[in-house]
Amino acid sequence: MKENIVATFSIVGFDPETKEWGIAVQSKFLAVGSVVPWAQANVGVIATQSYANTRFGPEGLKLLSEGKSAQEVMDILIAGDEERHLRQVGIVDSKGNAATFTGDQCHAWAGGMTGPYYAAQGNILVSEETVQAMAETFERTTGDLSYRLLEALDAGQRAGGDSRGQQSAALFVVQDQAGYRGYNDVKVDLRVDDHQQPITELKRIFALHQEIVAKRG
Repeated sequence: MKENIVATFSIVGFDPETKEWGIAVQSKFLAVGSVVPWAQANVGVIATQSYANTRFGPEGLKLLSEGKSAQEVMDILIAGDEERHLRQVGIVDSKGNAATFTGDQCHAWAGGMTGPYYAAQGNILVSEETVQAMAETFERTTGDLSYRLLEALDAGQRAGGDSRGQQSAALFVVQDQAGYRGYNDVKVDLRVDDHQQPITELKRIFALHQEIVAKRG
């Protein structure tokens, strides 16, 4: 039986002024938000994709909480994974340091790049322009972290995106006590699990979310 290869691109980021950590991701995969995004307030954010090793999420956040840098955590996670050649990971730590990794057997085009407070990565893309567009858009866009991440994701899609198409997208942002009524740290947790234009739909849902937050005051 032919294997269903999954194509994914994501960006993880940090806002040093608001102390928010977040991720935006799109994939030709059902419910990508249940697999790729991991984040903890005051600790960091992780994207694990391309035959994702979901252990990288909790294990990576634990290592970040111990004070290790994004690159140190990346090195530890990758070294302990026998299938590292298939993995793709992006990490931003509590100080905004970023790291990205793409295994040498990830399906082309695959790669990533880092910049001030972000890491962008993707696999089975039309071209590297998707990652470049995410990075450039994140750097030049103003506004809160959620908006910047969504704009970067949208730019990545417009630059080519997944060569296999679209299916799901997610936005996950954390900030200390920014959750519902301050009871937790999850500021934004929105998912589009199956849609022909998941990023467009995610942006629509985010706009509704913002309206509710504004009314709540």
